[in-house]
Formats: sequence, structure tokens, C-alpha cells
Amino acid sequence: MKRFLLTALLAPAAFAHDFWIEPSTFRPAAAMTFTASLRVGENFEGETVPRRPARIVTFAVRDAAGEQPVNGFANQDPAGYVRVDRAGTAVIGYRSTPYPHEVSRATFEKFLAEEGIENVRVTGARQKEKYQRFAKSVVQIGDARTNIPSFGFPFELVTDGDVVRVLYQQKPLPHTLVAAISRDGKRASARSDANGNATLKLGKGVWLIKSVHVLPAPKGAGYDWDSLWASVTIEI
Repeated sequence: MKRFLLTALLAPAAFAHDFWIEPSTFRPAAAMTFTASLRVGENFEGETVPRRPARIVTFAVRDAAGEQPVNGFANQDPAGYVRVDRAGTAVIGYRSTPYPHEVSRATFEKFLAEEGIENVRVTGARQKEKYQRFAKSVVQIGDARTNIPSFGFPFELVTDGDVVRVLYQQKPLPHTLVAAISRDGKRASARSDANGNATLKLGKGVWLIKSVHVLPAPKGAGYDWDSLWASVTIEI
């Protein structure tokens, strides 16, 4: 188990490991303290990731009234403790620092195929990338539903019922594969349209929704690709 976790943390892009936020409850009461664990794995099953302060750019919860940090203890699981005092819809958001990684061309091309990433042309025997995580979890406090806040991440999935909007730099990103898997094994996937909207037929349950965007690194960056990973967990 520990070896699997180390591999997943150091080389998730090459092995298509997903990363997500798992709250202890998706429906907390107002002013209730609940936990937010970070997880890495596949098929909505995985290992917990301890809080690593050096890897965190953002770890916060946002609702209609604003944003507050998700606090926790370094190197511990759960990674965060959350409390929202008002009824309504809130979103926990996590943004990691970019992390360097190098793989063979064959491994990188397999990753692109598995994630449905098209129009990326690979040359050279080795591929250097920097990957970054943008994870969110939607929680419902009480019965009063409010608009689901956006975090403004560089790569982000925004849910609205069966429609998932894909945003890159806060602009719609078309022709991007969005995949979803429920806790009980149901699956759905679709590509975003010209407006960045992917329509998924999601039934009742807890869902992990995810997408990956790969783009060439800036000239002179010293590596080949930026790999951006977005996820949302939600109970419908």
C-alpha cells in the first residue's frame, strides 16, 4: 500500500491516477465541523494523501458569503477540517503547486489515449512535464440551495445538474473529454461543446467527475508539457 501511494504521488500523470477531495459528509449541518480528505487512485478507489503544506497553493471553502481557508495539520490525514456557518451550497477547492515529472514517449502517448486527449503531437524519446491538480468538492449545508461558486482555477470543472462546464483560464474549453464514475460503479462521459459544456447523464449517488488538459510548455521552460488535472466530487 505504501509503495503504491508513493508511486501515485510522484508519478500520477504517467499512470493516470486520479486525485480528488473526499468530505466526511456531503450534507453537513450549518456550523458543523467535518473533514476533507485528499485521495489518489483509480475507479474512485484509492489511498489518502496527507496534508503537504509545501504542495498547497489553495485549500479553501467558498460559499455565497465568501471564502475561508481549510485548516489542518501538516503530514496528517484528514488533510483539512471544514466548517460553514450558513445554509446553502459550498465548494471546497484545492490547487497544488506544479510538479515535474519525466516519462518515456510510449508511456506519455498511452496516457494521452487513456485520457482522450487529442491534437497533441509527441516527439522525442523522453517527455518532461509539470502536472498540477485542481480538485473541488460540492457540499450542501441544510436545504437551501444557492449557486455553486467557481474558484477561478486555471483549469476547472463547474457542475450544474447534468451539465459540466469546462473552463481554461476562465474561458470555455471545447472538445475536452469529461468522465464521471459513481461510488457504485456507474459511468458517464462526454466531450464539451463549443461553449465548454459537457452533458452527462448522472443518476443519484456520489460521483467523481474529472478531466485532463495538456498543452505545450512555454518556450524556454525546460520541459515539454503542462498537464492540468481537474476533478469534482458531488452527491446527487
